[in-house]
Amino acid sequence: MKICLVTTFPPSQGGLSEYGLHIAQELHRNPFLSVTILADRIATDEPELEGYSVIRCWSFDDPRTVFQLLKMLRQLKPDVVWFNLLFSTFGRNPLKAFLGLLTPLFARMSGCYTHVTLHHLMDTVNLTDAKVRYARAYRWGGMVATRMLLLSNSVSVLMPGYREILREKYGRDNVHLRSHGILTTMPEYPDFAQRGNPEQRILAFGKWGTYKRLELMIEAFETISRRIPNAKLVVGGGDHPQAAGYIDSVKEKYAGNPKIEFTGYVPEGELPALFQSSSVAVMPYSSSTGCSGVAHLACAYGVPIVCADLPDFRQMAEGEEIAIQFYKPGDTQDLADCLVRLLTNPAREEEMATQNYFTALRMTMPTIVLKYLRHFEIDQRAELLRQVTRFRRLPSWVPSKALLLRRMTRHSAGLIYRPAVHRPITVRSGDKLSLNDDVHAGAKQCGAGIPIDGDGIGDRRVSGVASDRALDRHGLWSGAASTRGANHSETDQREERKSVKSFPPRDASHHEDESHDSERQNPTGVDWTRSSFFRGVHPANGNGRNGKG
Repeated sequence: MKICLVTTFPPSQGGLSEYGLHIAQELHRNPFLSVTILADRIATDEPELEGYSVIRCWSFDDPRTVFQLLKMLRQLKPDVVWFNLLFSTFGRNPLKAFLGLLTPLFARMSGCYTHVTLHHLMDTVNLTDAKVRYARAYRWGGMVATRMLLLSNSVSVLMPGYREILREKYGRDNVHLRSHGILTTMPEYPDFAQRGNPEQRILAFGKWGTYKRLELMIEAFETISRRIPNAKLVVGGGDHPQAAGYIDSVKEKYAGNPKIEFTGYVPEGELPALFQSSSVAVMPYSSSTGCSGVAHLACAYGVPIVCADLPDFRQMAEGEEIAIQFYKPGDTQDLADCLVRLLTNPAREEEMATQNYFTALRMTMPTIVLKYLRHFEIDQRAELLRQVTRFRRLPSWVPSKALLLRRMTRHSAGLIYRPAVHRPITVRSGDKLSLNDDVHAGAKQCGAGIPIDGDGIGDRRVSGVASDRALDRHGLWSGAASTRGANHSETDQREERKSVKSFPPRDASHHEDESHDSERQNPTGVDWTRSSFFRGVHPANGNGRNGKG
């Protein structure tokens, strides 16, 4: 599968550049994918990250972005165009940003399959708090832009409430709920030896100056430092694009305070040391603009979180089981009291840190990206089936019908033999390998090398993953093991055995409603999962009968 990922990308420091990097890392690990990153141009001559195919073909605040991207997509002809977007991804100027947000629609109209991961909604953003002028015009433009984005093939959002808004207000059913992910392949267990030794480091991290400001945090810290003498405030990150110079002004104001440290922009490789040495992460938001990347970074390193009590964050904490202590938004004393209670209670601090670590285990980036790839593959196969179904409705007198069908599906044939996601075969210690990787040599096999018993029931261990699913009479995975009535005839059983030998299995994921799947319960450390649904027998397997003619 050939994927074009449209995103800001390091060394650019644009919004979501780190998130785009982690998506690209997981896609790059998959040998079945060809990935090209269509990234924003940068002013400096910094070298590109090694190992990635990056084409910097668009610029922030450039009205030509949509045309530049469409031109590149025509040249590359990808199977999937994946957009990683905020409403401000393409520009600070509202008109230029709006033009950029039309790209997914035009890409779909040009024949590309388009998917948008939308990190926030204009419907929920407090524009006054974000210092936006002409809030009504922004709100109206945001509604129009949202409708344009929803004309993509599919859209993913990261909060359950966002999905409900898009379904109820905009009437779209192509919206799916995904987890944000923790921006690491595997989380790190909290290193309690570094915390409170010798300082209780309070970490405030993010892009500052709009809905996330430092005045409240610093005022609360003055109270905290009197009650906890070894407390230190660490401010990480830089300015929000709409608040240039904010961090420098705050840094200058508190330059003489040794207990307040400003790190500036923190490179990816320095994040583990920063978070592992922090006793608590604080999110002093006055309003929210979606799922918090800072909260998920804190989970990745097992850091307790103190956060403003806003509806989006309540929803995030409950939905993903993140350990967060909330304070009243804008209340300096409540924030100080909340932090003091936590920092003077090591048992509670360790409990929250451990809970966040185990929460992070369920949200690793391999798991998240796997879900996306499975969705892309299901949609492509469904579209191919729709084309074939429409073609088969043609009357039999149509000349060269078979030839036309082959030409119509010629670009889809590769999907049958080269699925986007795969899982290497896992062999347990002591298992005996036989022909076609049958690790249980006493059982029969279907064409894909999966052992089955006499009634067509698949082995419960498929590629190392526990499964209660069975092969139904068409050789496809069903959601539960098949049951048989007493009047089930021997003839039917023989027919099922023939059918199982003739058809390879497929994954049950197409039965799942991915839009209702919170993805929190998926296991971690997931290898790439094979989910090819109606593929024919691969040429390497002969006729699918283990060489028996």
